Amino acid sequence: MLVLSRKKNESIVINDDITVVVVEIRGDKVRLGIEAPKEVPVHRREVYDAIKRTENESQADA
Repeated sequence: MLVLSRKKNESIVINDDITVVVVEIRGDKVRLGIEAPKEVPVHRREVYDAIKRTENESQADA
């Protein structure tokens, strides 16, 4: 895992087409803005896990 330090309004670039920007830092929370092509799905981890769980259940039922 790559660990980076960023300040408000600073960003990182992933693979030339995804940008992650630190929008706000408030206490122990960081708000991130993510710019990515429409064909690249971007989800919070808990949403991603729920999607995968649903897909796995669907495949098991088939």
